[in-house]
Amino acid sequence: MRTIDLFSGCGGLSLGFQNAGFEIVAGFDNWQPAINIYEKNFNHPIHKLDLSAITNFDIFKNLNADTIIGGPPCQDFSSAGKRNEEKRANLTIKFAEIIAEVKPNYFVMENVDRITTTKTLKYSLEIFKKSGYGLSQKTLNASLCGVPQARKRFFLIGILNENNGVLEPYLDEKLAKEPMTIFDYLGNDLGTEHYYRHPRSYARRAIFSIYEPSPTIRGVNRPIPKTYQFHEGDTTKDLEKVRPLTTLERSYLQTFPKDFNWTNLSKSDLEQVIGNAVPVKLAEYVANCIKEYINDKQNNVSVKQFKKVCNKQETLFA
Repeated sequence: MRTIDLFSGCGGLSLGFQNAGFEIVAGFDNWQPAINIYEKNFNHPIHKLDLSAITNFDIFKNLNADTIIGGPPCQDFSSAGKRNEEKRANLTIKFAEIIAEVKPNYFVMENVDRITTTKTLKYSLEIFKKSGYGLSQKTLNASLCGVPQARKRFFLIGILNENNGVLEPYLDEKLAKEPMTIFDYLGNDLGTEHYYRHPRSYARRAIFSIYEPSPTIRGVNRPIPKTYQFHEGDTTKDLEKVRPLTTLERSYLQTFPKDFNWTNLSKSDLEQVIGNAVPVKLAEYVANCIKEYINDKQNNVSVKQFKKVCNKQETLFA
C-alpha cells in the first residue's frame, strides 16, 4: 500500500502506518522544525510545500499512491484555539480537493473531534461523496487504542466506490475495555508517581498520577509555579513528590519510540512539534483496522457488520 502523508508534522501518522506495514513513499509539510525531525527518522523524502497554494496536483499523482493520510492543522477547531473557521480550516478543504483530484483507493483524515460541528467538515464531506468515496467516521479515545493518554481524535476514512460506514465495525471491535495508564505503558520508567501538567486554567487540576491515562499532551510545558494552589482533584498535595515531565517523556506518552531522533530544535518548537503530533500507536490502530478490512476483502471474507442497532439519530453522512 503506497502511502503519502500530507501535513505530516514530525511523522506520528507516518510511523504508525509504517509500523502496520504500509509503505510510506513521501511526506509533505510546510513547517521547517517538523520537517527537520521527520527527515532524521524516515528513509523516504519529505517535501517542504505550502499545500494551501497547490493548484497542480501532479506531484501527488506521480507518486502512484494507494492511500493518502493526513491531519490538516486543527487550531481553528480545537478547544485550545480560536474555535473559528479561518485560514487554517481551509486546509481541511484543500485536503479534500487533493483527494478528489488524485483519487487514491483510500484516504485517512485526522482532526480534533470538534470538527464534527463545523461547516468546513460538511463542505469537505460533499467533495468526498461527489468523488465516489464511501465514508466511515469515528472519534477515538487514544487511551483505548494503545496510548497512555486520554486524547480524543476524529478520523474520517474514505474508500473509493465503497459503501458508507464499512470500516466503523473494525474501528469499534478492537477498542480496549479499559483505558491504558502511563504505568501500563511505561511501568516505573518515569521514576515518579505524580507529575505536573500545566492547566489551561487553575479551575482545573494540574497534578496527575501514572496510574491513570495522561491528559492530552499539548504544545506547552511549564514548571510548577511557586504560588500553585492545590486543586481538589490533584493526586497528591506533596509537591516534593511532583515534577513536570521532560520533553522526551512527553514524546513517550505520544508513543514515539525511545530511539526516535529529536534533532536540535528550540525547546518551544520541540514542545510544539510533539504536542501537535498524532500518537503513533493511535495511527497504528487505525492502520491495522484498514489492513484487516483489506484482508477480508481480498480473501472474500464477509466484511464485519455492525453489532449495534442503529439509533434514530441522523448519521454524519445522511
